[in-house]
Amino acid sequence: MRLASRPVVLGLAGAGLFIAALDAYVVVTLLPSMIADVGLTIDRFEQATPIVTGFLGGYVVAMPLLGAYSDARGRAPVYAGCMIVFALGSAVTATSGLWTFAGLPWLVAGRVLQGLGGGGLVPLSLALAADLYQDGARTLALGWVAGLQEAGSVFGPLYGTTLAALASSAGGWRFVFWVNLPLAAICAAGLLFATRRATPPSRPVSSSIDWLSAALLGVGLGLLVVALYPDDPDHRATSALLFPAGIASVIVLALYGWRQVRRLEPLVPRELLRSRGFVGAGVSNVLIGAALMVALVDVPVLGRLVFNLDQPGSGLLLSRFLVGIPVGAVLGGWLGGQVGGRLVATAGMLLSAAAFIQMSTWPANELALEVGPVRQADLALAVCGLGFGIVIAPLTAAVLALTRGQSHGLATSLVVLARTMGMLIGLSALTAFGLHRFHQILGTPVLTDPNLRARVDHLARLVAAAFLQEYREIFSIAATMCVLAALVIVATIPQRLRATAIK
Repeated sequence: MRLASRPVVLGLAGAGLFIAALDAYVVVTLLPSMIADVGLTIDRFEQATPIVTGFLGGYVVAMPLLGAYSDARGRAPVYAGCMIVFALGSAVTATSGLWTFAGLPWLVAGRVLQGLGGGGLVPLSLALAADLYQDGARTLALGWVAGLQEAGSVFGPLYGTTLAALASSAGGWRFVFWVNLPLAAICAAGLLFATRRATPPSRPVSSSIDWLSAALLGVGLGLLVVALYPDDPDHRATSALLFPAGIASVIVLALYGWRQVRRLEPLVPRELLRSRGFVGAGVSNVLIGAALMVALVDVPVLGRLVFNLDQPGSGLLLSRFLVGIPVGAVLGGWLGGQVGGRLVATAGMLLSAAAFIQMSTWPANELALEVGPVRQADLALAVCGLGFGIVIAPLTAAVLALTRGQSHGLATSLVVLARTMGMLIGLSALTAFGLHRFHQILGTPVLTDPNLRARVDHLARLVAAAFLQEYREIFSIAATMCVLAALVIVATIPQRLRATAIK
């Protein structure tokens, strides 16, 4: 491929990925309006959980299937297919509530389709970057792709709210999903045209796909999402379907493992599973995902319950953290190509660990404390997000260095899956620990105040203090997970990547 055409191809792929990332997070602000239009009331809000788990489930199921398929059939056609499925899911979502049959199940189906299409775009874009670039330039390209994905998570809630408000006369929240159709068409058609005009260097292409293994892995992980995602986090740490979905997940994943052992050419090459670098990248990504979820969940809740911020104010507080991630992703890609992946990834995790340690000391008046012209809390959150962003490209590049070109789609799928499953496990564990520690710290308050108003105020102070202590402990745990991830990286990831090309 001509060098001048590479940024164009990668830019088109990144644009589609950015659109899908926006839609992964627009429901944060649009969900109340969406559930109202499908007939749910606020007292039945927990029934809206499938709208979130449906997207996550589709996202996880798609990755191994589409990553492996792109290795055999080419990135651009599979990418275009993902955009078509994503657009179809957007149309189904946008029409929810318009007819009597298009209720909550219709809305969930739309989000599942969006997840299936969007889930394939992440590993495909990363694999395309790996196909187009080599060595240090590859790590930088991976950083740009990761930065676009993370930027979508930053702007998604604001994008949804703003676009829905501006298009209130054209469907409101529905317009946010309708606009995906022309955008998806432009990205898919543009990428197909660009890759037709400039064909990459020929690579050996896998001729067969172990569809059954890929399906078993994807479905097993999708069932795990349903089992672990909390549908009523105020009262329980996991879904009401924990046992049926969890047992089904174990059975399906066991079948995948049995097939992996018996097949002559398994879905995931055995040499890759024996590779210290691959195992280290997987373990560290699980730890990173779990620690990342601590910030994503606890910072806005802390803002509301301890710092007395309203919903927009809590979201704005979290935005300090979110903005750091795409900046760190690009920075990590550049630094990884300059000084080596292990050093950069380790530094990223230690930055996040240091920020979490500082956050574990936050007092109730933290937002009034400043360091020069900026608030201390804003600085800690930005540094924490920066560290999480920095680690993305070096770890992805480390896994890609172990695989041949025809396995890049599967390899990137496994990298993203590890981080996603870490986030899911972290969310479930975080909810369980938080519920336990809050009730343990609060205990049974003894209120001896002279009147009802004084007792209510006293109880509110006790609850806020219990929440603050709980979050301090959780931030300390997150810091520990970041340090553990750094140690795993030091022990397993080479400083300078050399392609070993495990088939």
